[in-house]
Amino acid sequence: PARYFDIKTTEPISFFLSGLEELLAWKPDGNDDFNISTVPLAKRQPPLLSKRPRTLVCHDMRGGYIDDRFIQGSATRNPYVFYHWRYIDIFVYFSHHTVTIPPVCWTNAAHKNGVPVLGTFITEWTDGEKLCEAFLAGGEEAYRAVSEQLARIAQHYRFDGWLINLENTLIIPALPCQAAAVRNLPHFLRHLTAEVHSTVPGGLVIWYDSILRNGALRWQNELNEENRVFFDACDGLFTNYNWKEAHLERTRELAGPRHTDVYVGVDVFARGEVIGGGFDTDKSLRLIRQHGLSAAIFAPGWVYEHLGEENFLQNENKFWGLLAEYLPTHSICTLPLATSFSLGMGTSRFLDGKEEEAGPWYDLSAQEIQPLYPEHKGRLSTSCCLQDAWYGGSSLRVQGTIPPGEERVAIRLFSLQMPAPPKLFLTMLYKLEGPHPDEFTVSLEITTWDSGICHEGNITSLPEPNGRYHPRFLPAPPPSLAKLLAACHRGSNGWTSRCYELELQNCSLRDFSLLVSRHQPSPQETSFTCLLGEVRILDAASVAASPPQVQSLAASQLWWQ
Repeated sequence: PARYFDIKTTEPISFFLSGLEELLAWKPDGNDDFNISTVPLAKRQPPLLSKRPRTLVCHDMRGGYIDDRFIQGSATRNPYVFYHWRYIDIFVYFSHHTVTIPPVCWTNAAHKNGVPVLGTFITEWTDGEKLCEAFLAGGEEAYRAVSEQLARIAQHYRFDGWLINLENTLIIPALPCQAAAVRNLPHFLRHLTAEVHSTVPGGLVIWYDSILRNGALRWQNELNEENRVFFDACDGLFTNYNWKEAHLERTRELAGPRHTDVYVGVDVFARGEVIGGGFDTDKSLRLIRQHGLSAAIFAPGWVYEHLGEENFLQNENKFWGLLAEYLPTHSICTLPLATSFSLGMGTSRFLDGKEEEAGPWYDLSAQEIQPLYPEHKGRLSTSCCLQDAWYGGSSLRVQGTIPPGEERVAIRLFSLQMPAPPKLFLTMLYKLEGPHPDEFTVSLEITTWDSGICHEGNITSLPEPNGRYHPRFLPAPPPSLAKLLAACHRGSNGWTSRCYELELQNCSLRDFSLLVSRHQPSPQETSFTCLLGEVRILDAASVAASPPQVQSLAASQLWWQ
């Protein structure tokens, strides 16, 4: 069927639903198994419901369902990718189709990095008025059918909820049913939220600031008495973009203890009267954070669409680097942690440090866990290197300088927040570049704090670490682990592999950093470039246990080419 498979190539594709009939007729179909996310939502700290201000990203690009619709990837050159997952809380996939089901590759990539994904339910213009009238004026049974279907769809495809964006008036002159539609809208929203909460673990419903309590369509750019009824019925409000500081002050006051459930809209394309977009988006975020509110960054694909595809990765790092001060980061709280830093795209495919296949590819489901991407102007930068990799399509390029008189620098790759197991194994594959690679040594550092001060939940800032460890280098892995830790031996194609162990007691893990040291102290500044191909942090106890065996394997939907 054309909905599930590309007509030209027969490849499985992600899809949307148009109109109320398609929504109500939807039911699970064997053909759409490809669209079900295979990656559970990873745990992270602090959890979404902590009271610190959050960051929502709303991805709206060229109508949606472009190259990202190909579930098994495509040969796209210079595709759009998102990888600053550590800095955001929620990802919304937006399009102007009635029911936007997020392409499964986005759900897989976001979940791997601990970020929930929302689809969009939208009605617009005259058609939207008719659609709303059909399910809201028809009484309880009609709107419940819609909310139950939306909850079932999120549950079936394993994404995490909905942005509700009704951008049409409900006031239709001379229609007696208008009063019923207006009256039923909060009930619909409340019922949808309850359905999503009961069917989707951690599910969310967010309302976009559009319709007022009397059914008129008028964007408020704030939370106020005209739209509060909708905020009270769901998990959050996404405001329109043309606000001033006075709007933020009133919103903060009215929201009370729920102030972090208000996501203040920031249009990166800076349409209308806005405080700042583009590379000035930080001006908007600064004000939002001063008032303790959450932010909704709309269309950060501006970097790709407006500035072009050629220097996209460089511009993307610049854009998010400018915002980093206002984006609280997230910590990994489970082991194992293993990543080759692949973005889910490349100009070649690599295996064991060797190019296996030349040519562009794009598959966000193959994106791996992403690091923090620290930047310190002039002193340190981390970026993606497409020209060389250990596995996948890219490695992590770390460039920086060791200041005069200093012996080394630490580059923080991941924030961690979990009790330390008694013994850790760590592995790393790296490659030093530049004119004098022999001048440097590369190693790893773990920082910890005492278990007594390990914070869970409502943490806003973490205390300074009080333990700093440099894991012990293992020239060869212990015999029982030789197979899993084969990386200790297998550096090749210019890549160096290292294996370490670290024993800890009564403490919690805090930071995982790369250390670059020079052999001799120098009065001069020394520049270095290091490619990281893979890092792993493993709990020694669970590594020793034998992995579960795969059972009941079946293959279907095969098409040989």
